[in-house]
Amino acid sequence: MTSAAESGFAIAARRLLPLLFASYIVAFLDRVNVGFAKLQMASALGFSDVVYGFGAGIFFLGYFLFEVPSNLLLEKVGARRWIARIMCTWAIVSGAFAFVDRIPYGSLPALLGVPPLEFGFYALRFLLGIAEAGFFPGIILYLTYWFPAARRARTVALFMTAIAAANVIGAPVSGAIMQYADGMGGWDGWRWLFVLEAIPSMIAGIAIWFLLPDRPAQAKWLTPEQREAITAHLAQEDLATHGAGVAAAHGAMQALRSGRVWVLALVYLAGTVALYGVSFWMPTIVQDLGIGKSEYLEIGLLSMIPWGTAGIVMVWAGARSDRTGERRQHVAGSLFVAASGLVALVLVGAHVGPALIALCFVTSGVLSFFATFWSLPTAFLRQTAAAAGIAWINAVGNLGGHFGPDLVGRIRSATGSANSAFLFLAALALVGAVLTLFGTGARTRTITTPNS
Repeated sequence: MTSAAESGFAIAARRLLPLLFASYIVAFLDRVNVGFAKLQMASALGFSDVVYGFGAGIFFLGYFLFEVPSNLLLEKVGARRWIARIMCTWAIVSGAFAFVDRIPYGSLPALLGVPPLEFGFYALRFLLGIAEAGFFPGIILYLTYWFPAARRARTVALFMTAIAAANVIGAPVSGAIMQYADGMGGWDGWRWLFVLEAIPSMIAGIAIWFLLPDRPAQAKWLTPEQREAITAHLAQEDLATHGAGVAAAHGAMQALRSGRVWVLALVYLAGTVALYGVSFWMPTIVQDLGIGKSEYLEIGLLSMIPWGTAGIVMVWAGARSDRTGERRQHVAGSLFVAASGLVALVLVGAHVGPALIALCFVTSGVLSFFATFWSLPTAFLRQTAAAAGIAWINAVGNLGGHFGPDLVGRIRSATGSANSAFLFLAALALVGAVLTLFGTGARTRTITTPNS
């Protein structure tokens, strides 16, 4: 690697990652703050655990339907325009949750046989999924425009620590808003939560529009030599990977027909079921440990502990994966850690200290999984196939974000406990680990399109 490329990658990391990191923090916060809002909103609007679990998860159905088209549009119109559009749109929808019981829905609830309040909750969560579709896979695709494979797990890990940061920052902030803004201006705390936490998303979307270059060639903060060196290095890496006999898919349909892509989608599904099955219910899980029903700030502070631990572990896991060059064992090992934490969560019962330790294992495992997982598909997907394949893996995988929270809600409602759901999530994580070890190995046949 030339010194110009090396310095260019370092500058790109300093320039791009803080902005993308901040954007993902507010994105994830808007996605999961419904978990804190639920502590007040469910009783205020009469939502059962089943209604909340289904509504939290229906976000991912909208996300699934629009994921691939969104990522293909990002490649066509450019990351700056499309990511800015995504962020501003979801800020509007997220803020609208403050008025979920006041928006006129006409005859649609009766037509679908759903009570108006439930319909409004489902509709806005579904729209939020549509609005956010393409953001995360778009960022993963965008990082391949800037960083070589040897830096990718570490780079993605640094970017994805935003999940941990969103919860470390968002948990106490959300708890404080719920506790201290409650009744201000005649509004409940959960309404203030949605409005106040939508504002940073709008600000970040505007910042993306003005600050994010689409490709290295548009980065004015790089020297001409650095821009050329980065582009040349990534092109050479692509050619070397292709020439080494690794299956390099280039076309969109080619990626979607790939069995390897589908296996990776199933692995990702296992990870997302575990992540969202716990993250959407984390405030409720912590509250069930004996915390006072209105002690929202204390719930937020305790919820910080698993996510803060996970942020440190995932950066270590991503750096270790890059240093050793090993991917599959890191991904599988992370799922094993998450599964062990879920089983431990069932075994320790409602004891605060042991339960928080178990939750640390769960969050550390799932976030380390996400940090290292994306090195697998980006190693063999190229060009339009990368846009389609990454989006498809993320779309199918993120259906776990629907099934995980919904499953926990239904089992809690039926049995009064989520233990059976946690054991199922653990079993699914183990299946994902086995699939990773035995179903995602590199092929020896090179796949090309006629024009590649």
